[in-house]
Amino acid sequence: MNAKSAISKEIFAPHDERMLGAVQVKRRTKKKIPFLATGGQGEYLTYICLSVTNKKPAQASITKVKQFEGSTSFVRRTQWMLEQLRQVNGIDPNQDSPEFDLLFENAFDQWVANTASEKCTFFQILHHTCQRYLTDKKPEFINCQSKIMGGNSILHSAADSVTSAVQKASQALNERGERLGRTEEKTEELKNSAQQFAETAHKVRFWWSKALSR
Repeated sequence: MNAKSAISKEIFAPHDERMLGAVQVKRRTKKKIPFLATGGQGEYLTYICLSVTNKKPAQASITKVKQFEGSTSFVRRTQWMLEQLRQVNGIDPNQDSPEFDLLFENAFDQWVANTASEKCTFFQILHHTCQRYLTDKKPEFINCQSKIMGGNSILHSAADSVTSAVQKASQALNERGERLGRTEEKTEELKNSAQQFAETAHKVRFWWSKALSR
């Protein structure tokens, strides 16, 4: 089981939530640690996760999840409701970049994703989730590539692929039906021709038999 599947099972499933997406990140800038915050748990991995409740009305949220060094379990840290997200900054709209910023009502974090493609996938899911679950106060997406904001997201692409497959299948069935229809017409024509030929041959045989008997 990979890390994201484990997070979904350990962190969100017990709370009747579905994890929609996650991205492994690290901070671009070191966070200031208070003088008294000593004796920490060491190194850790951080994941920014997007989830939605199964109970209606569905509520989406963004959660920071950590996995500390030497541990196989995951820990839920800070969580924000999706309504609290104010701005998503992709940093560079002209090229693939793993860097991004998230601005909430009461927090601001600067992150670097594990890979640029992982960030892109997470952004596509995040943008789609905002469009689906937020009616008011949707966050602003700035400095993002067009493939994230437009109709080329993985979700739309999947839907387009299904639609295209259905259309092709329907067209194939129609063409097959037309071919079968033409075949049936030709078969009927051949049948009629054969019947006419048989009747003519019968008449000729009858005429010759009468002629020979005279």
